[in-house]
Amino acid sequence: MLKTLKPAVSKTWLIVLAGLMWSLVGLMLCQLAYHWLVVIRWRWVLLLEMIGIVLALMAYKFCFSMIAQKNIARLSLLTEKTCIFAFQRWKSYFLILLMITLGIALRNLPIPRPYLAILYTTIGGALFLSSLQYYGCLWRIVVQRKSCLPPRKINE
Repeated sequence: MLKTLKPAVSKTWLIVLAGLMWSLVGLMLCQLAYHWLVVIRWRWVLLLEMIGIVLALMAYKFCFSMIAQKNIARLSLLTEKTCIFAFQRWKSYFLILLMITLGIALRNLPIPRPYLAILYTTIGGALFLSSLQYYGCLWRIVVQRKSCLPPRKINE
């Protein structure tokens, strides 16, 4: 009975959903940062935005890209028809809820918005850059008809 109620999609669609979610959230955070920066002097905007971009690149390289790769590998190992909500691990939903709560709390603290823009640019930029990995995987699956799993290491 429960299997008939479970919305199942192919793992290709799960990769699409994950990529879209990461892209949209990343762009939303960057848009919030933009609106907070557009009202201040452009010299400060350049400085704060450069800090945010450098931190976003570091967060992408050392954290978010690895999370995306692990999620892509997990999705690639799923059965062909899987619950639509499996595009993220169940534990990740709790992390998302925590991050939303933290974002609301930070916006309600007396922290100047331009400084918050650095954090939002960092996380938003790293999320958006990581979303590109999902689209690369999608390209390999749909166009090249290849797997997104990394090649297995052979112990000699």
